[in-house]
Amino acid sequence: MELFAVDEVNRDALIEEIISLSRIVRRGGIIALDAAISKTSNVFLRDALQLAVDGQSREELQVVLETQLRMNERHGESDAKALEVAGGFAPTIGIIGTVVGLIEVLRQFSNLQAVGSGIGTAFVSTIYGLALANLLLLPAAHRIRARVAENFETQELIIEGVLSVIDCLHPALIRVRLNSFVRGPKSNAA
Repeated sequence: MELFAVDEVNRDALIEEIISLSRIVRRGGIIALDAAISKTSNVFLRDALQLAVDGQSREELQVVLETQLRMNERHGESDAKALEVAGGFAPTIGIIGTVVGLIEVLRQFSNLQAVGSGIGTAFVSTIYGLALANLLLLPAAHRIRARVAENFETQELIIEGVLSVIDCLHPALIRVRLNSFVRGPKSNAA
């Protein structure tokens, strides 16, 4: 899980890269991509192009890429779910720590000074459990889900682009298709 190392993908640059690859294919055929594959900026794009050059049919290529896309999404979702479950249990574990601490305080009830500090210490575990859940685990799960969604959209763009390239579509048509994956300026209408 790469939670804190954000690897932003510039979709506009990715579209330009795919369009330049389409021009290579239109001039020299799919085999002409062989030299350009190693220079691609995205690993998923590189793998997809390599499969296309290796002679996969369009249908086989689409099935393989969409399967890989779904599996990447499932792995990310399982990572997020694990952190979410841990975030659900963390407060409970903190409360258990508080109860155990209070039991220990009750054992020393005859010493009022120890009771006061013991109660404060006992409730610290509840704070730790709540903080762990709400400041670390649940936000991390949310961030993983957001990254999975972002990667999913980027990989969908790549799949659409590669399939358009191997279909030898005109670069202008590819640009129109792929621009639907780029978020435009937000509308002010509410």
